[in-house]
Amino acid sequence: MSAGKYEIVVQSPMGAQPSTLELNADGSGTQSAQGRSQAITDGKIDGNNVSWKNSITTPFPMTLEFAGTVDVDKISGNVKAGSFGSFPFSGTRAA
Repeated sequence: MSAGKYEIVVQSPMGAQPSTLELNADGSGTQSAQGRSQAITDGKIDGNNVSWKNSITTPFPMTLEFAGTVDVDKISGNVKAGSFGSFPFSGTRAA
């Protein structure tokens, strides 16, 4: 099952950006980074494929669009950061 809690890291031009993702079976959930937690939007789980959006305000206001796959306890994929392009992310299921 792809739902669960994951510790993920986005490889951005500003360096590694860690966050915690909690993804529920119905596609709802939260993502926490830099001491802030907020609800994700448009969350989808289709087999091993997962996707969600997260609106941020720092360093710039934008919507991050995540798409990836879950393989047992590992998650990986890409995040589209508006006009800044796409960056890889990866992580593992948290205990």
